[in-house]
Order: sequence, then structure tokens, then C-alpha cells
Amino acid sequence: MNAGTQNRSGRSVLLGLVLVVVSSAAFGSSGAFAKSLLGAGWTPAGVVTWRVGVAAVVLLPVAVWAVRGQWGLLRRNAGQVIAFGAVAVAGCQFAYFNAVETLSVAVALLLEYLGIVVVVGWMWARHGHRPSRLTLGGVALSVAGLVLVLDVFSGVQISWAGVVWGLLAAVGLATYYVTSGHEHEESLPPLALAGFGLGVGAVVLVAASATGLIDYGTARASVEIAGVDTAWWVPVAELALVAAALAYGVGVIGTRLVGATVASFIGLSEVLFAVLIAWLLLDELPGWIQLAGGLLILGGVVAVRVGERTADADTETDGDTTADGDVAADGERPAHDADFPAPHPVA
Repeated sequence: MNAGTQNRSGRSVLLGLVLVVVSSAAFGSSGAFAKSLLGAGWTPAGVVTWRVGVAAVVLLPVAVWAVRGQWGLLRRNAGQVIAFGAVAVAGCQFAYFNAVETLSVAVALLLEYLGIVVVVGWMWARHGHRPSRLTLGGVALSVAGLVLVLDVFSGVQISWAGVVWGLLAAVGLATYYVTSGHEHEESLPPLALAGFGLGVGAVVLVAASATGLIDYGTARASVEIAGVDTAWWVPVAELALVAAALAYGVGVIGTRLVGATVASFIGLSEVLFAVLIAWLLLDELPGWIQLAGGLLILGGVVAVRVGERTADADTETDGDTTADGDVAADGERPAHDADFPAPHPVA
């Protein structure tokens, strides 16, 4: 691989890391703003339906532009779009709020973020991508850090029904990373996947609300954010435009550039951003245990990234040698696994 190609790949990976972090920060902002609506009489289903619905309206024109008239791509990737929208968006949200009904928020969120373990297991079972010891160490460090950040040992309430819903939310989170990172020659552009996927999610949520599967409820009273009264549409706009449209849009692009496993670990930083934003807007100051947990999460991210680079280096060493022991003529490494795509220009 020549120096120019290495530099382009390095810049693409760096861009992907930045985008996933931005996405995590955007997702992390949802808690504080949603809390203001819940306090004003909204139900969780009402909040998430408006969040996804408005975001879908915003991103659908962008998705149409990204396809550039190649509607055959949408037909050929219909399964991926439906999985993204129905499972990763609507299903994950629905399962999480059901878990919250019988579990503490901390335990429910911890169960959802076990989706990172599901991603590693899926790559191993489906694609034979056996995790390295460093990757497994990253799993252990990140989960341990998440336990400390969420302080789950305070007031834990266990319900087996809630645990099942929480694990279903974990499947939804894992589906988000796997479908976002899956790439092949005829893949949808990232923004098209995000836009059409949110559209599918919005349809599912509206249908579930209309049929009474989820308890939909809203209010038009003013809400309080950071001690200031404001109109109800202000937090709705933030949740839809920042915590959904921006978060999903840049998140899918970033995941395409760095791969599903790495993105899923970096996504853990959403919890840290949520704690920080809650501190700034709700005056909920994190304690030393949460800070220690944050360091463990960062250690897990570093471990999985180093583990992935080591695995890639081993693959490159094996792939550069032909069956006769000769170096491949083009000098390039073999193609990435479908769920660990080589960086490509964003449409």
C-alpha cells in the first residue's frame, strides 16, 4: 500500500472516529431534554414518536438526494433499511421504554448497552471474526466502566420481564451498529440508510401508537430546561434535529468508516456525554465513581481499537502471500469483511 493510500485511509478513519463521537454526544443530549417533556406530562412513547417522526421528515429529502435516482439500490437494500428502521430505531426504543417500566433507568440502560457484546459475538459467529484477547479485554473494561458510570448498585430493582425487554433493546442497539457498518459494492449511501431507516421507524412507531401497543401521550404546556421556562417545541426540536437526525446521520457515516465493533465501543461515550449534559442542564454532578467508570470505558475503547489493528495487521500479512509463497502482485491487502468495510468517500 503506497503512502498516499495510507494517508487517505488514516484520514478516513480519523474522520469516522470524530463522527461517531459527535453522534454519541448528540444521542447523549436526549436524556436531559426528554426529561423536561416527561415532567410536563408527555409519555415516553409520545417523546420518541415525535423525535423519530420529525427527524424522518427532515432526513428523507437528504436520503432522496443521496440515492441520486438509483432506486434499484433501495430495492436491493430493502432488508437492511427495514432492519435499521424497525429494529435499530423503533424496536430498540420500544424495548428500552418497556424495560424502564419495571427496572431502574440505570439497569435498563446497562442491559441495552450490552449490545456491544452482541456485536462482538455476531462478528465471531456470522463472519468468523474471532475477537482478540485485547478486544475481549475491551469488552470487560467497558462493561465494568459502564457499571460504575451508571452506579447500578444503588436501588437496583430486578424484574425478569424487564430484563428480557432490556436484552431486546441490546439486540436493537447491536442491529444499529451492524446495519450501519455493513457495506458492499451496491450499498446504500450512509445518509440514505439513515433517512429511509428513520422513515421506517417513524411508520412503525406511529402504527404502534395508533393501535395502543405503546402508551402515546403529549402536552402543550411550557417546559423547564436549566431552570428556564420555554415552549414545548424547543426540546422536541432538539430531540428531533440533534438527538435523532444529526445523531443517526453522522453516526451511520462514522460507523461505515471505522467498522461496527469499534463504533459500538466508542458509542459508549454516549453515557459520558449524557452525564455531562445532565450536569450542565440539570445540575446533576457526577461523582468520583462515575469518573472512574469513564476511565475504564476509555481504556476499553483503546483496547478494542488496538485489538482490531492487530487483527488487521495479521490479515494483511497473511493476504499478501499467495499459495506459492509469493507476494501478491498489486501489493494491496485483501478486501475487508463486509461488516468491517474499507474507508470510502461519503456520498
